[in-house]
Amino acid sequence: MWGSCRRGKSDALLMAALQYVDVPGYSAILFRRTYKDLALPGALMDRAHQWLDTTDAHWSENAKTWTFPSGATLTFGYLASENDKYNYQGAEFHFIGFDEGTQFEEAQYRYLFSRLRRLKGSSVPLRARIASNPGGRGHNWVRQRFLVEGQSKGRIFVPATLEDNPYLDTEEYENSLLELDYLTRAQLRHGDWDILPDGNKFKRHWFKIVDDYPRDGKVVRYWDLAATEPKEGTDPDYSASAKILQKDGQYWILDVRRDRLTPKGVEQFVYSTAMEDGRGIPIFMEQEPGSSGVNTIDYYARKVLVGFDFKGHKTTGRKEIRANPVSAAAENGNVHLVRGPWINDFLDEITSFPQPGVHDDMVDCVSRAFLKLTEEKDRKFAISPMVTGLKRKY
Repeated sequence: MWGSCRRGKSDALLMAALQYVDVPGYSAILFRRTYKDLALPGALMDRAHQWLDTTDAHWSENAKTWTFPSGATLTFGYLASENDKYNYQGAEFHFIGFDEGTQFEEAQYRYLFSRLRRLKGSSVPLRARIASNPGGRGHNWVRQRFLVEGQSKGRIFVPATLEDNPYLDTEEYENSLLELDYLTRAQLRHGDWDILPDGNKFKRHWFKIVDDYPRDGKVVRYWDLAATEPKEGTDPDYSASAKILQKDGQYWILDVRRDRLTPKGVEQFVYSTAMEDGRGIPIFMEQEPGSSGVNTIDYYARKVLVGFDFKGHKTTGRKEIRANPVSAAAENGNVHLVRGPWINDFLDEITSFPQPGVHDDMVDCVSRAFLKLTEEKDRKFAISPMVTGLKRKY
């Protein structure tokens, strides 16, 4: 993968696609999200014409394909909708490239790997390449795949800076970038994959990170369950939980955790967390509407959390509305995060909330735990020991 803006990544992608056009039977395809993106001045198709119009290669306007004297082909395609990936169901390619990869869905990207094929004994390698700036609808999955998992999964990320392109008028381009907002400028100029857009509910600087908390406040643990393991091309919700303490109008978020597990794995996740907290901590769990929600709460009360102070909790309304009390308390400086390995993921999620395509499981658990602390003023709450030895994935 190549990353960020005006660093020659599209040229590198096109060169990689053309690398084996002297080999009979070689086939490559380059994707943009829409046909319009392909056809823009300076975009991939235009650039290919600049390079190939004076060669022996033949261009087919109908097929959007260059055919070379060897019989090798380079095709241009697009994936405007999720189902467009099936247009290539019967095709075979040695090379597949995605320009501006964060504009694609992860399911589209993964599906096209099934089109990488070659004959036995072929010396041409099967390759997939992606070039992209940070930002866009696919920012999270691209970052996870190449920057987080990257090297451990054999995926190479090649960063670059504006200075790596000696043919660009750097000063003029810098002036153009000054017209952008700070977030977009950081993504395009510096290839910053870690900077995230703020939603309209929370700001990072509202939250105080602390090492200690009162021992005589009211404490609850709240759960929101999901029971779907991640599979190729999917991005399911998490089972998530938040543990919060309240005292004198101040709130300490002691622990937030999440995981994607099978139903049996979720049960063990809930039980082991309860044992870690201790039997004195009240536990609430979202109760889904209808009989299935009743049955789930009944099952956890009788089979999983026997002996714990456990209840189901029915909630209504939109998540954005439920988050308002937390947002107000945080803005007023009344929310503290007790230092732990969960904080970075939590801040990334809550400051992006609410945005399409961004998970909000941890945010919703915190919102509901706040609700229980304010609803149950007369309930006897336990005092939680400091959370230590967290071993779950966050």
